[in-house]
Amino acid sequence: MTEHRAHPRMPIELEVQYKRLNGFFSDYTKNISKGGTFIRTKKPLPIGTPFLFRLRVPSCVEAFEVMGEVVRSEGLGDAPGMAIRFVWRDEEVRATFEQMVEKLMAESFGPVVAAGLLDASRGGPDRQ
Repeated sequence: MTEHRAHPRMPIELEVQYKRLNGFFSDYTKNISKGGTFIRTKKPLPIGTPFLFRLRVPSCVEAFEVMGEVVRSEGLGDAPGMAIRFVWRDEEVRATFEQMVEKLMAESFGPVVAAGLLDASRGGPDRQ
């Protein structure tokens, strides 16, 4: 099976908070990349739904406020949830967030493996 993702992803559980109708929800990510995340939830939002959420990263004092759009929704099976594509309105915030994701990848996979994954996603020499 060919991987079509623009950015490598890493498995990680981070707390995500968002508002839905008249209530606030707190769920967790299954994985994250520079381009998006998968939020585990038994009540995924419909595909195409834009929404603002807060992503709590242990190494950061403040939660990141991120705009996202639901691109896939899975309501059944062992891992129900929704795939989110990040939507950036500010390049500085995007760059800061991407640096945080790179740091998480380096901490999780080690600097050599993370650099290889990131280089491949940029179309570096290891890209096939």
